[in-house]
Amino acid sequence: GTLASPLSSIQTAINAATVGDTVSVAAGTYVENINFSSKNIAVIGEDKATTIIDGNQSGSVVTFINGEDSTAVLTGFTIQNGLASYGGGIRPDHSDPTLDNLIIQNNTATSSGGGISFYYSRSNLINSIVRNTHADYNGGGLALAHEPVKIINTLIINNTCTNNGAGINVYNENHKITNCTIVGNSPDGLGGGIRLAQDAHVVLLNSIIHSNENGNIRLKPDSNDPKSITISYSDIQGGQDSIVTNDNGTITWGSGNIDVDPMFVDTANG
Repeated sequence: GTLASPLSSIQTAINAATVGDTVSVAAGTYVENINFSSKNIAVIGEDKATTIIDGNQSGSVVTFINGEDSTAVLTGFTIQNGLASYGGGIRPDHSDPTLDNLIIQNNTATSSGGGISFYYSRSNLINSIVRNTHADYNGGGLALAHEPVKIINTLIINNTCTNNGAGINVYNENHKITNCTIVGNSPDGLGGGIRLAQDAHVVLLNSIIHSNENGNIRLKPDSNDPKSITISYSDIQGGQDSIVTNDNGTITWGSGNIDVDPMFVDTANG
């Protein structure tokens, strides 16, 4: 495509691209489900609030399942209305994409990862919002398993699940969460904010965990699988005593932590 004669869909442009190319997407709503198809390219929306990929309940909205690396970049989009077993919004599976400047909303997973299911994925999620997504099992917002993920400067809000870990469900490996706000997430089970299971280890830095139902942070009681969370310079509602470690769970309470009202402001409603 050209500026004068653009291609008709994002997937058409991806299919035409080669490694190292950039697909530039004008503002608008694109009803499609896209697959990076093993191409390490950048797909860039004009503005995340007005450049929308709508999955129309027809699978994961965006899929990375062919070994894409960190140079496969998705940025500047709203990702919505996906419906899939894993990763209703985005599904990085055995791939390591960079996900930046996104709004991921109103997606559903019938298993895990309503917003995103990171599975064997060394991905980075940066400068994004994950909201109003749902999983019928674990990880209403995000599900992390089998490879380390970095979540940076991201808001995870008002996600739900029918089991555990409405905000983030972490299953094994070592993950880093930095400059994030995790608030208002609601599971039917435990761990509204973050839930750790099966040899999971999390470093939480400079973040706010507040007003999540059924526990802001929970460590699953697996007697044979050690789990740990290291927390520094963060606002944790209820402080260290609010974190249930169960069997083989370890909390490292670092410097600079506080337990105060984060004073969130709803400007639209005064």
